[in-house]
Amino acid sequence: MNLTLKIWRQKGPQDKGAMVEYKVNDISEHMSFLEMMDVLNEQLINSGDEPVAFDHDCREGICGMCSLYINGEAHGPDRGITTCQLHMRMFNDGDTIYIEPWRAAAFPVIKDLVVDRMAFERIQQAGGYISVNTSGNTQDANALPISKHAADEAMDAASCIGCGACVATCKNSSAMLFVGAKVAQYALLPQGKVEAADRVTNMVHQMDLEGFGNCTNTGACEIECPKGITLVNIARMNREFLKASLKG
Repeated sequence: MNLTLKIWRQKGPQDKGAMVEYKVNDISEHMSFLEMMDVLNEQLINSGDEPVAFDHDCREGICGMCSLYINGEAHGPDRGITTCQLHMRMFNDGDTIYIEPWRAAAFPVIKDLVVDRMAFERIQQAGGYISVNTSGNTQDANALPISKHAADEAMDAASCIGCGACVATCKNSSAMLFVGAKVAQYALLPQGKVEAADRVTNMVHQMDLEGFGNCTNTGACEIECPKGITLVNIARMNREFLKASLKG
């Protein structure tokens, strides 16, 4: 395939960026999207130009680093995948592909397609920890009774990889799907009950401090989430926050 790429280039956080056009030829439909970006960067390096900066790590859909906004969609036109799992067979010969970084005030651009997602890390840090009994009379975690339903829901919430697609997709740049998943992950399990009230209060407070918007239930975040995190987690977070507020 021969493609035209329009890519956001920005030298640094304080610089004014712009879309720059590139041509790539002989792209195999079996390539992943990031492999296509590698081909472009090799082409740029060979011609003496600066390669496009983009995040990547595992390239297996696990780490969430590869987040890109492709043709106006988080992670591109496919569903239930990250950018590194997107394959070029989703595009046609001669296509023009627009590639941008996440657009959110809480995710400032570092360079080109790389954004700073440390806001997510600070929210998780605000959530703290779970208590562990180290008295010598500890109970084996596998011996704690947990219903199958609660365990399954907790595992579903824990599958969130923190890529930020929910924020990038939301018209309000809300992080509530991410925060809801992290809150629900522990709220459903007995190990997370001790700090439950402090955890949800601190995480929601930190989310607001980071400048994320509020949720207006459009559901776009759920549609674009590569791991299928549902709006049920936002509802659970709201319930946990209300309970914590009533307890003072």
